[in-house]
Amino acid sequence: MCEHRCRRLGFQAAILAFLALLCSATLAGLPQDMRVGGYYKNLLIASRTLPFFGPRESYVADLNRLRVRLNGGVGAYVSFDIQYDNEILLGSYLDTQQFKTLDALERDTYFNWEGTYLDRSRIQGRHRLYRASLSFAGERAGLRIGRQRLAWGTALFWNPVDILNPFNPIQLEREEREGADAMLFTWDYGDLSRLSLVQARQRKGGSSALRWRSHWSGFDLALTAGRFTGDDMMGFDFAGQLGLIGLRGEATRTESREDGGYTRLVLGADRSFANTLTLNMELYFNGQGRGDAAEYDFGRLLRGEILSLARYYGGFYLAYDLTPILRWDNFLILNLDDRSRFFSPRLVFSPTGNIDLSLGMQYFDGPGASEYGTLENIIYGELQGFY
Repeated sequence: MCEHRCRRLGFQAAILAFLALLCSATLAGLPQDMRVGGYYKNLLIASRTLPFFGPRESYVADLNRLRVRLNGGVGAYVSFDIQYDNEILLGSYLDTQQFKTLDALERDTYFNWEGTYLDRSRIQGRHRLYRASLSFAGERAGLRIGRQRLAWGTALFWNPVDILNPFNPIQLEREEREGADAMLFTWDYGDLSRLSLVQARQRKGGSSALRWRSHWSGFDLALTAGRFTGDDMMGFDFAGQLGLIGLRGEATRTESREDGGYTRLVLGADRSFANTLTLNMELYFNGQGRGDAAEYDFGRLLRGEILSLARYYGGFYLAYDLTPILRWDNFLILNLDDRSRFFSPRLVFSPTGNIDLSLGMQYFDGPGASEYGTLENIIYGELQGFY
């Protein structure tokens, strides 16, 4: 009962707790290097609901998000990072069964630092703490406590090593990561070498991991081992340059209570040219997946318990600056088992250094029962201004 109440701690109490800590620290000296920033985003989407939620329905959704970030230092050894989101969601999407079902799902974070303050037909207002952490740093050791992003792994599309912050390669807002409620201890025992120990709490249980990272002969190397909500995992990742080609890779072995033992492997390469053309390619083996589309578990995919259904994939990224203020991005993912594909082109117009205007789509194609052939195309426009 106590654990459930603690996990359901409201975001108001969390904000008050962090403000109290900051005020207490301020008694010893005013915060140094205090910074306020963030962004406003408007994301307009047109698509249809998926077949798992009843008859397909066309919809429009308009997301308005204001993110306020407050970070800085208190004294010589303490720093903080607080990011607060206030969102207004509008449109016919709120009337669909798909939205009502997905909106009812709990986030995987341990603390429930979010709330809905407006919930009417075709309009919803909600807010949350996206990040909230305190850091204590010494000469070579550091400790960070709170909701944070633990960016482990090196790959672009798939990150088997990044268990605490899993990333769906087809998600529309690629830069958004959930974060984890965790304690992270780091020890820089060499100029390019670090040991990290993390203890995290999640909705499904606790996770602990140890990570070693170093540098050798032009390559960053890392080993990771831990238990993640009951599953044991060991992993290796690397990244570096071989001539003009960037190379990266990840490999993990997991012993899972639900899926048994399985291996995941990613190998990638990238090349940037003087004319601003950038090319990336990755090959992914997902031992947790299924080679037969009839065995796909779309329910686990929609709940975020797994991120890919099949076993073999190819991922490709191409970017090119058409002009100094207009960029063309392209993401392509091929499911090599069921022959379905995902293609996402986007134009990004940046008239100033802090404003981006984007227009793009997500195109899904393949046989009816395939992974990407089951999903619906999306057209979207986005305005994002940073401050």
